[in-house]
Amino acid sequence: MTDQEFQSELDSRVQQTEEVIRRFLPTEEGYARTVMEAMNYSVLAGGKRLRPLFLKETASMYGARQELAEPFMAALEMIHTYSLVHDDLPAMDNDEFRRGRKTTWAVYGDGMAVIAGDGLLNYAYETALTAYDAAATESEKDRVFEALRILAGNAGIYGMVGGQCADIMTDREQESLTPDLLHYIHKKKTACMIESGFQIGAVLAGAPKEDVAALGSIAEDIGLAFQIQDDILDVTGDQKELGKSIGKDALEGKATYVSMNGLEAAAGKVKELTEHALLAMDGLSQENDFLKTLVEHLMTRRK
Repeated sequence: MTDQEFQSELDSRVQQTEEVIRRFLPTEEGYARTVMEAMNYSVLAGGKRLRPLFLKETASMYGARQELAEPFMAALEMIHTYSLVHDDLPAMDNDEFRRGRKTTWAVYGDGMAVIAGDGLLNYAYETALTAYDAAATESEKDRVFEALRILAGNAGIYGMVGGQCADIMTDREQESLTPDLLHYIHKKKTACMIESGFQIGAVLAGAPKEDVAALGSIAEDIGLAFQIQDDILDVTGDQKELGKSIGKDALEGKATYVSMNGLEAAAGKVKELTEHALLAMDGLSQENDFLKTLVEHLMTRRK
């Protein structure tokens, strides 16, 4: 597959993922209309849709029914989006632009952005639970519950929220950011939600437990590589191409993998982690060539 063919296929699959997400968004009506508008504004700001795309690909790879996978695809993107809405708040990263347009708080105000994030997090679980209604057998119902366990665990205090806590406390207390602590933050803040994408699709299909466990490790490598590449782009990227502010980490004196190890070492780490993930994917019981090419593509992305 040529680069052009891959990009065309990626665009097509992202569009399909986008259509799934849109179907599950709330209807803007009633006394709570404004928070629904803010929720939808946040989700529809665009983005790579990587997490639900990973879920879609692993679900297809192992043969999960779309009726089970699609609610989780939408739920995963809602949780990811809520985290971005809260990250952008003045009390957090104080960003006014994301994905090339005004952030939610900059449009709707701090308070509405807070409850829009809350709304997305809660509505994600409401959405994922609709997969239970679509389950045709007791076995499928059990898989839905296991998928919910993964989704909730990776989003909570032992996952993304825990990583965000460590990140905030490091900044607030001006603690020295050790390599171990940086690894923890990247693993929890970024890799955990990518892990949900890789594992949930397989779980819903009833994939072998060995494959589900391996997918978790693969996703961790990919998530860490993705975050380090983000750190690289914060130094070398183009703000217009990225659709968000760059250079903030350096401006705020925030330690990153790049600041701790340098650009060359960071690029080498991205390559190492990606190659390790690809090698592990060769050991799975099922194959997905597109997914492997996508992982390779992420290593050299510019946005």
